Amino acid sequence: MDVDNPAHNYLQRLQNEAPSGLAQYFLEFEDLYERKLWHQLTKKVEEFINIPEAAPYRIGLYNEFVKDWQKHMNKVKLVLFALAAARQFDDVSEAAEFMAKIAEVVNSTTPETSQQEEAYVLALLESAHFKLQLNDLDATREILDSCQKKVESFTVVDPVIYASFYRVCADYYKAKASFGQYYKNALLLLACIDIQELSADDRAQRAYDLCIAALLSDNIYNFGDLLSHPILDSLKGTEHEWMMDLLLAFNSGDIAKYETMAASLNSQPLLKQQQSMLQQKIRLMALIESMFKRQGAGTRMVPFNAVAAETKMPVNDIEHLVMKALSLGLIRGSIDQVDKQITVQWVQPRYLGKEQIRSLVDRLAQWEAQVKNTAQKMSQTAPELFA
Repeated sequence: MDVDNPAHNYLQRLQNEAPSGLAQYFLEFEDLYERKLWHQLTKKVEEFINIPEAAPYRIGLYNEFVKDWQKHMNKVKLVLFALAAARQFDDVSEAAEFMAKIAEVVNSTTPETSQQEEAYVLALLESAHFKLQLNDLDATREILDSCQKKVESFTVVDPVIYASFYRVCADYYKAKASFGQYYKNALLLLACIDIQELSADDRAQRAYDLCIAALLSDNIYNFGDLLSHPILDSLKGTEHEWMMDLLLAFNSGDIAKYETMAASLNSQPLLKQQQSMLQQKIRLMALIESMFKRQGAGTRMVPFNAVAAETKMPVNDIEHLVMKALSLGLIRGSIDQVDKQITVQWVQPRYLGKEQIRSLVDRLAQWEAQVKNTAQKMSQTAPELFA
């Protein structure tokens, strides 16, 4: 290797200056670089930047070494190496500008390939994420709109691209307090990554944010995707563990449980501000649970006063509650205003807790008994059919 090569000088210097555990990496970098084994070198650099102790070296590694041979490497990996360096900047605006320049570098590469396009989108998205930290929502939205078209056009794509897209979308909608959109994109993000790669604090924060979004969204009444996801386990042992109980109370329409958690609710400003909306939502969930149980018993016509008792509402308010449930598609049926009763043909499917599964088992047992009873009567009435 040319001794006047800046990359060579950098590696030589770090072999002497870096701690022994890291110095060996710089020795291996030099060997692979000299032999022009670019794939192996890329993998070794990737291994290095994922070591927490290597964080102080990430900026220098990219600027003084990786840039020297970037034309030989996978462009998505190049952007990820640059991102690792950008996250070490003290100035977020500098990090955003740095990633924007990386996007330009990747986009200017010839010949154009699908990998180059993916890398370009990834760099733009990560630039947008830094802009989001600067509260530049307009610039973030503009980049998201541009990248969404490209992401949707990809046929086969590295999962890291999807993960970046959904992470920026989720955090954008969180900043906008758009709870339904946050919930959707945050769950899509979790489908693209191994959650164990997140820190314990990040997992707990993501689980907490998802719970808040599920509760405060005006169009989410099915919590199954979240309740069945292992991310919720991240709340165990934290100050927000009660959020799991609250979510389960909503899922089963347990108004009594909800009312016992008033102190915890008041400790969370967003939930405290939206208590009126939450009270309506828990009563809608109680209505769904009530109809679910009655369908199992073969009862489809329910008087207003029975619903009022289970939802803890005045009888005069039941018609409005049922109309709300019908308009949201939570149930299908009709209202008899004269006899003050509702007829329900269908209830929205949702996640079943242990008690709800027991109720379902009871329903199946009742159906089995009814079928046997009907068959027995038919055999007695028309024995020739069962001969």
